[in-house]
Amino acid sequence: MRQFTLSLMKNSLRPVVKLENWNNVRALLDTGAFFPIWTADEDILGLLGGRKLKEDLPFSGFGGTTKGNLYELQQIIIGDLIFPNTHIVACKDLRDVPFQLILSATMFQNLIYEVDDKNHKFNVTIPDSESNVRNLRIEDSNGRLHILCHSA
Repeated sequence: MRQFTLSLMKNSLRPVVKLENWNNVRALLDTGAFFPIWTADEDILGLLGGRKLKEDLPFSGFGGTTKGNLYELQQIIIGDLIFPNTHIVACKDLRDVPFQLILSATMFQNLIYEVDDKNHKFNVTIPDSESNVRNLRIEDSNGRLHILCHSA
């Protein structure tokens, strides 16, 4: 097994980590989220190597249905996890939040993770049967979004 720990931001009431090894992006850990969501200006995604795949893609969440643009990023790094050529939805409805990225539970599928609020830590264990390289894709099928995440 392989383990790593990220520090939770102490001044936040929510579990937010700073992804120091990926452009210092602040990311909210949302165990109820199905898709990773970008909440900041989409121009930043371009600077991070993002490529827009689809516009105005409807998806459910946040108490209803909204729209976002689907991007493919060259790479997202979360601690020891590497997500090459990964998909993310940019949502304009969430611009006034203190983080740029929402990390979905699906990104940590088949991993063991713990939010240690007392000690301000996010602990992740990668079992021997899983790789630290994760393939994450969002696909549109019959007007519904589906997410696929598995080890390389």
